This record gives sequence, structure tokens and C-alpha cells, in this order.
Amino acid sequence: MSKVKAAVFASGTGSNFEAIMKSENLACEIVLLVCDKPGAKVIEKAEQFGVQTFVLNPKDFSSKTEYEAEVLQAVRSHDVEWIFLAGYMRLVGKSLLEAYEGKMLNIHPSLLPAFPGKDAIGQAFQAGANVTGVTVHYIDEGMDTGPIIAQEKVPVFPGDTETSLKARIQAVEHVLYPRVINEVVCLSEFNTVD
Repeated sequence: MSKVKAAVFASGTGSNFEAIMKSENLACEIVLLVCDKPGAKVIEKAEQFGVQTFVLNPKDFSSKTEYEAEVLQAVRSHDVEWIFLAGYMRLVGKSLLEAYEGKMLNIHPSLLPAFPGKDAIGQAFQAGANVTGVTVHYIDEGMDTGPIIAQEKVPVFPGDTETSLKARIQAVEHVLYPRVINEVVCLSEFNTVD
């Protein structure tokens, strides 16, 4: 039986993309990387794993709708059923949300609803939090507001720097995200079997 096809959306270095690709027995096949930052390191990683890349600069489009129409065409042409955001630094718009409702996940480096948006690790650090963590959630139209699937706490130690905290958060992300991906994809497949 062939695996469900999925795409990863990423904008940066691709550490979560790499963790997903290296995950053993992944319940889906990653067939496409969508990147909104030409030159991002994640593009190189995708090529190393033999994953096709679709790289677009949103600034080349007159509107978010026009940009997402191109993205939607790309994911559909690869028969993508699931989309996983992994450091994708854009809010997903209506056309993608409607096409992939309940089939888009995001990973965020905080215990949502605390510290949503950009630089969540820096936000936690500046707030003097003694615990932060990682959240995997479904995507909705808000900024990190979709239904939470899983969370894992990461303590903030007195001697931590943003760099040391980020390293510990990423270590948790790289285990949690592939596990949650497997759980939701397997559950979805189980529920669609006649």
C-alpha cells in the first residue's frame, strides 16, 4: 500500500524538516518542500533528501491570494494530502486553509497560547519564564491559535541563554513533531478505511 503524500512548508534552516525526513517509519511520504525564501538552507536539505522543491518569493506576487494560488496548484499537482509547517514564517491564507482544512499542522516553540508569533523563545526568555516548551497544533486563520494536538514542556534553567534554550527546545521538537505526524496521519487513515 502506498503512503499518503505530504508537503513541508519551511522558510529557514530546516532543522524540523530534516528531523521529519530522518524519522524512521514515517506514516507518510514527503514529496514536496514549499519555501517562501529563495536561498534558505532548507532548500539544500530537501535536495539532499531527494525531495522536490517549490520556491516562490511572495514579493513577486500582487497579493497573498495570487501567491497561494500558485502554492495550491503545486501541492495539488503532487497529490499532497497533508501539509506540515516547519518554521514557515507566513500566516496561511483562506485558499490553502479551505483546501486543507484539518490536514495542516504547525510546530511552535512555546506552550501555546503563551508566546505566539515570531521569536517565541526570545519572548519566553524576556518574560523570565521558568518553563516553556513545544506545541504541535492544527492551522487555522489566526497566529498560532489552532486546536492543540500535543505539547511538551521544556524548563528554563537559571544559567540559560537564548541559544542554549533554543537547542533544548529544538531537541524536543525533532522528536515530538514526527511522532505527532505519525499519530494524526495514521488516525486519519484508520478513520477513512471502509
